[in-house]
Amino acid sequence: MIIADRFAAAISAGPTPESHRHSRQLLLSLLLLLQSLLLACNAEPDTDIADTPPGSILGPQHLALIINDEDPLSRRIAEYYLTRRHIPASNVIHVKFKPGNDVMRPQTFRTLKTQLDAQLPAAVQAYVLTWTTPYRVGCMSITTAFAAGFNEAFCVQGCKATKTSPYFNSNSQQPFTDLGWRPAMMLAGETFESVKALIDRGVAADGTHPDGTAYLLSTSDRARNTRARFYNGINMLQSDRFRVEIKKGDYLKHRSDVMFYFTGLAKVEGIDSNQYRPGAIADHLTSAGGKLIGSRQMSSLRWLEAGATGSYGAVVEPCAFVQKFPRPNIVIDRYLNGETLLEAYWKSVEWPGQGVFIGEPLAAPFR
Repeated sequence: MIIADRFAAAISAGPTPESHRHSRQLLLSLLLLLQSLLLACNAEPDTDIADTPPGSILGPQHLALIINDEDPLSRRIAEYYLTRRHIPASNVIHVKFKPGNDVMRPQTFRTLKTQLDAQLPAAVQAYVLTWTTPYRVGCMSITTAFAAGFNEAFCVQGCKATKTSPYFNSNSQQPFTDLGWRPAMMLAGETFESVKALIDRGVAADGTHPDGTAYLLSTSDRARNTRARFYNGINMLQSDRFRVEIKKGDYLKHRSDVMFYFTGLAKVEGIDSNQYRPGAIADHLTSAGGKLIGSRQMSSLRWLEAGATGSYGAVVEPCAFVQKFPRPNIVIDRYLNGETLLEAYWKSVEWPGQGVFIGEPLAAPFR
């Protein structure tokens, strides 16, 4: 490598006849390639844990699979996910509560969480929840309640800040060990068939490095278009390694290569007309997307039904704080760097107390 450095410096120094300029440029390119190869040969051997992406240690052995034994759909989803993702039997945790309610009472949750924590293996760093309701605990999302415990610092009335996530844009590979949080994601869907398809997409995505496009929509809804401020930066920083398309308009239709789709509207038309790459992430900034069942606005479940592998939505009125929604620049960058869906998505939300994460948590298309 030292020889290559000196040779390159010698060639670069001093005047060069015009007739030899192209030869000099070619030789410099070859020398730089040689230097890169030498660096690669001297690199430390890969020590990543099997079945987890580089830059992450989050794998099946770090997930606790939470099953509601009183919910037949939860049991069926868990059985399928256990098989597809090879979750260790010791990480399967059974709880019991009456299914069908959108909101769980904080007292009920605290009792359930105490019982659950007593059963957790030490290696567990995150949760996967195998139901669609409840999606709230009191005034906060159930995924953040599992991550950090029920805490009224996440509950606000009106347009106010909430407690910050220490996991936000963090390089932590072990969120519970490092930060005391176990981020959670829901395998959500109204039927077993829809959740089965979601799980299959997540598994199929792993390590595929799919072609596709990041569609960033700047809509006519000014209150919900607050994330558009990040779009030009995403295009500048990511377009050399992934296709980015910024669109001014309310809808995206008949696209066959959707990998990312971020927008801001109460209801998004035409999402079923698109084709989504396995592992795709899509969400819409609005007040009630996380009300998964019975919302007057579009439920985030519609993204999963359309073919996305992960989505996010607010369970109570958050106001249009960008801190309460996924930052597209962060989630795209971390996902492209090989993090799992759970890691990249969770790390993109600074104030997650009012939003719920849904999808297949271990999907890692860019491992």
